[in-house]
This record gives sequence, structure tokens and C-alpha cells, in this order.
Amino acid sequence: MNNKYFCYTYAMIQIQYDNVFAHNINNNSLTEKKLTLSVLRLDELHPIISGNKWFKLKYYLEDAKQNNKDTIATFGGAYSNHIVASAYACKLNNLKSIGIIRGERSKNISATLLQAEECGMQLIFFSRNEFNNKSIIKEKFIENNWYWINEGGYGKLGAKGAAEIFEWIDESYTHIICACGTGTMMAGLIKAAKPNQTIIGISVLKGYNHSNEIKNLLMEEEQEKKFILFNEYHFGGYAKHPEALVDFMKNVWQDYQLPTDIVYTSKLMFASIDLIEKNYFPTNSKILVIHSGGLQGNRSLPVDTLSF
Repeated sequence: MNNKYFCYTYAMIQIQYDNVFAHNINNNSLTEKKLTLSVLRLDELHPIISGNKWFKLKYYLEDAKQNNKDTIATFGGAYSNHIVASAYACKLNNLKSIGIIRGERSKNISATLLQAEECGMQLIFFSRNEFNNKSIIKEKFIENNWYWINEGGYGKLGAKGAAEIFEWIDESYTHIICACGTGTMMAGLIKAAKPNQTIIGISVLKGYNHSNEIKNLLMEEEQEKKFILFNEYHFGGYAKHPEALVDFMKNVWQDYQLPTDIVYTSKLMFASIDLIEKNYFPTNSKILVIHSGGLQGNRSLPVDTLSF
């Protein structure tokens, strides 16, 4: 895996990857705060098993093999990073894969689902109401002896894998910020965090608090670590992307050549910058934003909406 950071300071931007490229930023007010903001580019780890998916799937696949399971079944939507990553990971591991997909199959299915099928995944569609009752879906296929992975890789094995993201994180970072969908990655980061570090989660879901789901993946002593969730940066809800958010994505790409997606990382970056502007972080804080990868959601946008 490549150790790639997209690093910001408020006096300069630099990309550290074999070589260092520096660009000046004229923003005196931010420079005066003496803050450092870096983005860990997990999206660069693999072109398909993008970002945190690499980590969250690891121990599930190992467990499936140890239990002599030859088929993985999991859940997701039409533009799910998790679905296409699971399909490809199973292909690499000589495992069959089943995708339980939210919504009816259309004549023109998404490029994401087409890619999953090309990786050998069998897609089974359920209406949105049926999809919400995952225990009933599992019962329908109980005789197949499949190995089930929750949507988004939620679970203790997913969090165990996500904790290994800290192999790329220096102890000097005081704040680590991540997007929060199921809460699995955030739980993993909390597990691995040092006493001096605060884990910050940015929820992409409207009107939903991940606290219980996160705590369920933590041991009692881990629940005492420093972490906080922000629920006001969802921009209307999961995958909602008003014009202001899309414009923000364009600006981030133009200024920093950093690709973001409409579901997770654009909202994550917006929140990180907003918290800085609101003086949330103490002077001399060293902040790391986790780019969790997966630009699949952008495929739902009209062609040429984005230039990346």
C-alpha cells in the first residue's frame, strides 16, 4: 500500500508522495491560528477496493475462509462503494459474492452495479421496504450457508480492520476527523487512538445519532476515550447534494486537486473547514482528515458535472 498524504498547512499546501510539491495559500487569518490540516489519502490505496473498505473487509474475509465459507453476501445501494469493493475483494480471494441491493432493478442499472457484476457478483434486488428488514432477507437464504457482512461492513471485525488505519497516522496528530455512515470506521479509529488524540465523526445521515452503534463496537475502557460526533453537516441527508455542496467540491478540486464525493468526503471536508473557521480547534492543533475513498456516488451526477 502507498503511504500518501495530501497535506495542508495554512501557509502552504503540499502533496507528499515520492516528491513534495508546495503551493502558497494567501490566508493570513488561518495562518495565525498555527494549525496544520492534513488529509490521509486512503482513496489512493486501490482503484476499486477504495479507502476504508480495504480495512473494513479484511477480517470478514479471513473469518469466512477460516469457517470454510465460499460465498459472501452483503447489502448496499445502486452506487455503493461497499458493494463494488466487496465484489472485487471476493474475486481476489476466490470467493463467490452476492449483493443484496436496495430498490428494484432498472433497465439501465448503475455503472457501480455493472462493475460489481463484472467482478462476478450476483445481484439480488429488494424493494426499499423489504431491504430495511435485513433479518427477514437473511432468513430467506438461510439454507445457502452464506457468510453475511452487514451494510458498510458494520461490526466488530470491520472496526478491528479500521483500527489498522492508524498504521498511517502519526502520534503527533491531536485531532482525527472522519465521515460517519455506519460508524464502523470511527469505532476503529477510537480503538487505536492515543490518549492525546480526539476522534471527530461527521455524520452524513440526517436526524440520526451513531453513538449507540459506535459504542457497541467498543470495549468499556475504549468508550472513555475522547471522541465527538457532529450531526449538522449532512446537507439534507444521505447522498443529498445541493448546488452549494457541488460548488464546494469543484472549488476543492480546483484549489487542491483533491477529489471528493457527494456522499461522504465533500461533507467531511466542508465540516473540517467550517470547524476551523469557527475556532473549534485550539491553537497549534495538528488535524488529520481521513479521506475514506470511494467516488462511486459521483456516478449519479450528470456527465461533466465535475472535472475529476
